[in-house]
Amino acid sequence: MKIVIITQNEPFYLSNNLNYLICNLPLDIKIVGCLVADASPFGKKESFLKKVLNTKKIFGLKFFIYYSSKFIFSKLFKKSIKRVLKDFNIPLIEIQGSINSIRNLDLINSFKPDLLVSILGNQIFKKPLLELAPNGCINLHTALLPKYRGLMPTFWVLKNDEKYTGVSVFYVDEGIDSGPIIVQEKVEIGNRTQEELIKYTKKIGMDCVLMAIDLIKNKNVNLIQNNPKNKTYFSFPTKDDVKVFKQLGKRFF
Repeated sequence: MKIVIITQNEPFYLSNNLNYLICNLPLDIKIVGCLVADASPFGKKESFLKKVLNTKKIFGLKFFIYYSSKFIFSKLFKKSIKRVLKDFNIPLIEIQGSINSIRNLDLINSFKPDLLVSILGNQIFKKPLLELAPNGCINLHTALLPKYRGLMPTFWVLKNDEKYTGVSVFYVDEGIDSGPIIVQEKVEIGNRTQEELIKYTKKIGMDCVLMAIDLIKNKNVNLIQNNPKNKTYFSFPTKDDVKVFKQLGKRFF
């Protein structure tokens, strides 16, 4: 089975997780290409300067300094996503504009994927893309769908003082985190910081992606309903949301 991965150039956690995923794929499954879009932490494309200013404005100076240091460290010393792809001889797919354009669809289709795997994909996928590969498109979301659809679920479960969260791997449809679920794993939050929760759920998420790929390959998928009646949806937090988060004694790191 041939896979094309769709992701973004996230500097903090993704390269390690992508390396883990590649190393643990069965020999009869091949990643034939990886599309890496620019990072968009606020759910939309913005200039680098605007991302920096928004981060400081919303999350505060301490958060800004901490993640600025991590960003510089990752650029200087950490293996980049593109380097991971090069190490495994996986072609980098570069696109311009919308992933749903005819030109970009033709480019992705030229790799003849059997399955698309979205990990931190940051564009809305339309029907022609979703139907491009015979086995469709799957996505990893670090929450227990149908709850916590949308952005930054690790922040929102902590702010809402949840006891549990999880990861869900699901078939992508034309909605937002609304497709039927293939694999789901429940996680106890405990006293983890947001950073610890991100690392923990992303690692479990890679194992769930591997499991979902295996189920699809062997035509052994038993879908779990992603019931819209039970959904909750969250967008990017505001400065007031961050204030409540801190008042509750929650920690980013």
